[in-house]
Amino acid sequence: MAAELTVPQLSAKHRPTLDQALSAIRSRAYWSPHPEHPKAYGETAPADGLAAFEALRGTRIDLGQPGTDGWTGAEKSPYGPELGVEYPHVDPDVLLPAMKAGMAAWRDAGPEARALVCIEILARISARTHEFAHAVMHTSGQAFMMAFQAGGPHAQDRGLEAVAYAYEEQTRVPGQADWSKPQGKKDPLELGKTFTAVPRGIALMIGCNTFPTWNGYPGLFASLATGNPVLVKPHPRAVLPLALTVQVAREVLAEAGFDPNLVALAVERPGEGIAKDLAVRPEIKLIDYTGSTEFGDWLEANARQAQVYTEKAGVNTVVLDSTDNYKGMLANLAFSLSLYSGQMCTTPQNLLIPRDGIATDAGHKSYDEVVADLAASVGGLLGDDARANALLGALVNPDVKTRLEAAAGLGEVALASREVTNPEFPDAVVRTPVMVKLDAAKPDPEAPFLSECFGPVSFAVAVDSTADALDLLRRTVRERGAMTVGAYTTSPDTERALEEVCLEESAQLSLNLTGGVYVNQTAAFSDFHGSGGNPAANAALCDGAFVSNRFRVVEVRRQA
Repeated sequence: MAAELTVPQLSAKHRPTLDQALSAIRSRAYWSPHPEHPKAYGETAPADGLAAFEALRGTRIDLGQPGTDGWTGAEKSPYGPELGVEYPHVDPDVLLPAMKAGMAAWRDAGPEARALVCIEILARISARTHEFAHAVMHTSGQAFMMAFQAGGPHAQDRGLEAVAYAYEEQTRVPGQADWSKPQGKKDPLELGKTFTAVPRGIALMIGCNTFPTWNGYPGLFASLATGNPVLVKPHPRAVLPLALTVQVAREVLAEAGFDPNLVALAVERPGEGIAKDLAVRPEIKLIDYTGSTEFGDWLEANARQAQVYTEKAGVNTVVLDSTDNYKGMLANLAFSLSLYSGQMCTTPQNLLIPRDGIATDAGHKSYDEVVADLAASVGGLLGDDARANALLGALVNPDVKTRLEAAAGLGEVALASREVTNPEFPDAVVRTPVMVKLDAAKPDPEAPFLSECFGPVSFAVAVDSTADALDLLRRTVRERGAMTVGAYTTSPDTERALEEVCLEESAQLSLNLTGGVYVNQTAAFSDFHGSGGNPAANAALCDGAFVSNRFRVVEVRRQA
């Protein structure tokens, strides 16, 4: 297979990026090679990206994959329009052997070549960020700017971060070594040794509906960079962004002289549910999954032949003890509760507030005052429909709407949800968040705040004291897991106690956020998304453990 892209060409182009990424994961300082601002992509990029997306609608994306036995696709935008894109439906008995055929050459290319090819894939995706943004928007329901940033540069950053960790872990052991053991007066024992990072096998990446690229790219690129072919199984409502990703990856692999079948797409017919069948096939050695706890638990229990990485549901909590910036606290929490209609795995759900209130720079505030002021802050943030649409996006599926409507019957409503009209997309289902007042003192093993209620729903939970809040925090993290924990306190003792709970229960903690950084946002190369240490996720994005078990090191010893 003739290579149009050579390793020296790729090295000249991308080795500086790889080196900067390696430096960033070691320093944890801010860095990103992917611009966040739409204008950074050129004056015509917005129009070109929209035109490219519109040109995809009603078409068939033919990837030239082996085993294609038909066509499928039934995506409907949460904003209303049918996408009408068809994708290849595959016979895994044909596709999976074809994917394995290219493994040896991909393995032999070595960690650096694999990393450089992955970075070229990301660079080409980055150049099409505007197009991808519309694809993410119209499959996830994210508002355009969020789809642009989270589905574009932030997702690309997470993919590159995984590539950097993969390279770092694979090159930790030298490729060869000369071994000599002294034997006194006898000649030394001498061996030549080589060490090769070898892939585990085919990786299955099971995509999610809400963040198809952001949650998909870490596993995809971690597996590919460590030598494994990757079969991408998108969520049936969010195929397009990952189909475009697979298309780009196959093009780059072919141009670099590798088998394009190292990356392939598996799209299911409506109601087919192929993920379970694929997950237990003996060829599948790695699985990445983001979604419900129920299916994540099933994968962990049943896909015994594979190393399974899951991000599941959790109960994210904010403890309100005290603050020296009451206005900033309210504004920060209001934004966190509103962003993407609360449809983020990191969105706060439980707000634990002492029933006697909290100390603030604006004077003592009772529980009722804190709740009322926060409700007013959310209402003010979303009072203008144009701004509300830009923050909320659309509800991703009918299940979220059902949960939102049911939440109002769980307790006293402190903030009622309202319907927002999107003039550009009148069929979009847009709702502001609901906030419900609950009391932790009322014993109820089925209390709503003890389980996840995914969507724009939050519970203002009255607790007897901050100490009781910490006990409830510990319980929910231990039993249900949490992707994020937030807290506001001016007390050093309370801060230490909060840290101790989160250290013991392996939960990521954000303290006293009152500015432009929010508890439900994490930055690649610096922040860890999840910890892998509580029930919400068994892996962190991204650390060495996320990549190191995707390959093994095989040693060959030769007599010198």
